[in-house]
Amino acid sequence: MTTTSATGTVTSADGTTISYRELGQGPGLVIVHGAMQTGQSQLDLATALAADFTCYLPDRRGRGGSGPVGASYGLGREAEDLDAVLRATGARYAVGVSSGAVITLHTALTRPSALSKAVLFEPPLGLDAAEVRGSLERFDRELAEGRIPAALVTGMRAARLGPPLFNALPRRVQEWLTGLMLKSQDGTAGEQPTFRDLAPTQRQDLQLVAEAPADFAAYRPVEVETLLLGGTRSQGYLRSALAELERVLPRARRVALEGLDHGATQNAAQRGRPERVAGEIRRFLATGS
Repeated sequence: MTTTSATGTVTSADGTTISYRELGQGPGLVIVHGAMQTGQSQLDLATALAADFTCYLPDRRGRGGSGPVGASYGLGREAEDLDAVLRATGARYAVGVSSGAVITLHTALTRPSALSKAVLFEPPLGLDAAEVRGSLERFDRELAEGRIPAALVTGMRAARLGPPLFNALPRRVQEWLTGLMLKSQDGTAGEQPTFRDLAPTQRQDLQLVAEAPADFAAYRPVEVETLLLGGTRSQGYLRSALAELERVLPRARRVALEGLDHGATQNAAQRGRPERVAGEIRRFLATGS
């Protein structure tokens, strides 16, 4: 299927400009990206849904075409940004990916009328907030020293999102491999920023994880109809978080995608499986409440 896209902007509550890409036709669906990403990172997912939905791919603040992170950053600011996109576009559906799922869930909790349906793909909930906050100090220091591979490893270890084989390696080897990956991207051209470009934004995603409620029961008031999506090959704590949310959310159901992992929503060029994810999203959104 061939799709064309347009770009637009909205102004969030604190005056920050939020840029987004729009493609498709039908009911509005906002896709909120995760860490080390921009809206472009789920373009293939949006393309797979574009025959049935008008998809909006915002760049979260601090990256892509959107404005700076600004003062008083946190879940509240990110929820304001999503709310601004929903209001401006008239969209009633949202898909949140990883930390974007934390934002989407927080929006459903604090703005119950903003959404009709929500899809949460593996929100990184249930981590020790004190440990994550402690990692921020090391992350800031390493980034200030220009040690980007070390900072990225710190962030990955804090969020426990590295591949199993990578996680088993000594830290110095992890940093060396991360440095090689960064070098392989240096000099590449295109719309998608490199991991080196996006490295500073990892701090915001760690902050969101640390700020999210530690008790899953805090989400019990969420009345939005919710699909909880995850892969069977993803980290255990991500699967456990989805199970806990299924237990407390009154209108939620969970689907496990066999053989997929935390990168499933990404573009195919980044080894994602967006068409499989899109199939579950389409079935959920097309089903009556």
